[in-house]
Amino acid sequence: MCIMISAQLPSFFVVGPPRTGTSWIYRALQRHANLPAPTKETRFFDCHFHRGLRWYARHFPAIDPQRPTGEVAPTYFASSLACDAIAQTLPDAKLIFIFRDPLQRLVSLYRLKRAYGLLDCSFEQALAADPELLASASYATCLQNWQQAFPRRQMLITLYEDLRNSPQTYIDKLLNFLGLPASPLTDAELKYVHSSERLTEPRNFLLTHAATRMADWCKARNLDHIVATVRNSRMMSVLLSGGPPFPEVSRAARERVGELLQPEIEGLERMIDRDLSMWHLSGSRATMAGSARTEA
Repeated sequence: MCIMISAQLPSFFVVGPPRTGTSWIYRALQRHANLPAPTKETRFFDCHFHRGLRWYARHFPAIDPQRPTGEVAPTYFASSLACDAIAQTLPDAKLIFIFRDPLQRLVSLYRLKRAYGLLDCSFEQALAADPELLASASYATCLQNWQQAFPRRQMLITLYEDLRNSPQTYIDKLLNFLGLPASPLTDAELKYVHSSERLTEPRNFLLTHAATRMADWCKARNLDHIVATVRNSRMMSVLLSGGPPFPEVSRAARERVGELLQPEIEGLERMIDRDLSMWHLSGSRATMAGSARTEA
């Protein structure tokens, strides 16, 4: 690894899992760290590791040597490939985890994938068709994999409830972990980001599905600027809205999934020594709309 590329690589990762406020964290850290641009996620360590470090380094176009470099990458959490690749390439990297009620998070991720044309089936069918849904909810199992690969001192384990209840305290904790001074959040940084409450079914599933696949194609070729241009245009309102509201996930389905996830919740409780009883009742909740400040 040449010195120039090494200087551009991250010293920290926010590894998710998805739909736990990571888009908000990305926005809040932009003033303090060198992050990938113009898109948040590179998918390097779980999808594109074979493309090499030069490909990855091009996602960090402006490096300020006075700031740490990092990536907010929620898809890395459930990926053993990402865990192994980061441990091999950047063994001293700091890791930030944020955990949210797994059933709420699972429904939110399902809705996001439907909105982006990646799923066109019921919640129950999606659990069987898309392994990432349940894999990313295996909190204790996945966290144990990371703990086997990295020293505990390099990890900061947080809860989504802490972010929701006190964003300022939460971001100050992250900054302190990264060796940065506390900093007041701006009004813009306190705004909601990518809540699934605002998403609907796509008005044209095939069009949205094709656009999402084209975005992936562009990102794989370092054409993120094209994706960012479309994302910030009126085209997004055509691709990501206009369809019917999401159907409610049935109470029976929530209870079945809640029972399935219970061992992971209990395992995480033991691992982080925090009371997660607020999650134990999620299977019997009347609604899964999600009152999230941020979800992405």
